[in-house]
Amino acid sequence: MTSALFSPLTIRSVEFRNRLWVSPMCQYSCENQDGVPGDWHLVELGAYAQGGAGLVMAEATGVVPEGRITPWCPGMWSDEQETAWKRVVDFIHSQGAKAGIQLAHAGRKASTQRPWVGNGSVPKDEGGWSTVAPSPIAFPGYAEPNGLSSDEINDIVYAFGQSAARALAAGFDVLEIHAAHGYLIHQFLSPLSNDREDEYGGSIVNRSRILLDIAKEVRAIAGPDVPVLVRVSATDWMEPEGWTLEDTVTVATWLREAGVDMIDTSTGGLVPGATIPTGPGYQVPHSAAIYDRSGIITAAVGEIVDARQAESIIADGKATAVFAGREFLRDPHFALRAAHELGVDISYWPKQFLRGTFAARPTSVDQQD
Repeated sequence: MTSALFSPLTIRSVEFRNRLWVSPMCQYSCENQDGVPGDWHLVELGAYAQGGAGLVMAEATGVVPEGRITPWCPGMWSDEQETAWKRVVDFIHSQGAKAGIQLAHAGRKASTQRPWVGNGSVPKDEGGWSTVAPSPIAFPGYAEPNGLSSDEINDIVYAFGQSAARALAAGFDVLEIHAAHGYLIHQFLSPLSNDREDEYGGSIVNRSRILLDIAKEVRAIAGPDVPVLVRVSATDWMEPEGWTLEDTVTVATWLREAGVDMIDTSTGGLVPGATIPTGPGYQVPHSAAIYDRSGIITAAVGEIVDARQAESIIADGKATAVFAGREFLRDPHFALRAAHELGVDISYWPKQFLRGTFAARPTSVDQQD
């Protein structure tokens, strides 16, 4: 069978073996609270590469210590972190997949508890810190953040560039800027969390300034060969007061002009209480709208759990690639299974797993499980 999902894709100088990619998913597993990825990250991300994914995107990674979502999240601001990430990237590459990293700053949603522990901010005596945001407006249930000065904003833009440089030194093939899910950049974009009256507030031009500055900084570091993606929340689901799809289409056009290659299209996360009509592929229409109206390719995400569903998204032109999250958590070999379900013959089953191919049958006692 000819498959759109399993056709290769080239962005700049990077060729992906297919278009079924692993979404960045927080693991909260840097147990020493030092931002250094360890064995958990090697095994988790490495399994997706073994399982046939085209791109394995590492989770939200703080560009500065206070940019982490929790004290247990990874970072990319030190030599030790860079070295540890290289170990993970090298294994992903050994399995034929490409490696991406999502560079992030959590803003007012930083310094929080691990979800299996509870909600709310982590006290300073337990490893937490004071948070920052465009405006001193707290996320409900979290500590009030400090409003950023213009100089501090410039420092954050610079930090994204420095982390991008470290990511490239570690061998990552793709850089993604996290501008979604209510984290710092999204906090600037939305009028629900940004009431500034300077050059970073008010109009959409001003509210998107930090994102465009970061995009230009990362693009300059990435050079001409490395793909740069931006994950967006296409809507706050709080129209007309919040960030809207129309706003996203406008800014996506500006991002394309700034050298961004793809919009990774999610939604929500800025405020609790939004009415979100979830369901299979519920965010795909936003990806399709941005793709059609801004001139930039997109990736779709959100309850994409079935091979034929993912195939149709690509084949129908609603996105150029698909990011899956929970389905890879449930089955790290989702891509291998999807190829089988679509009747696609792929060449990258790990040799060690060949007895597990769907067509394989044991022929001797030695080959039994």
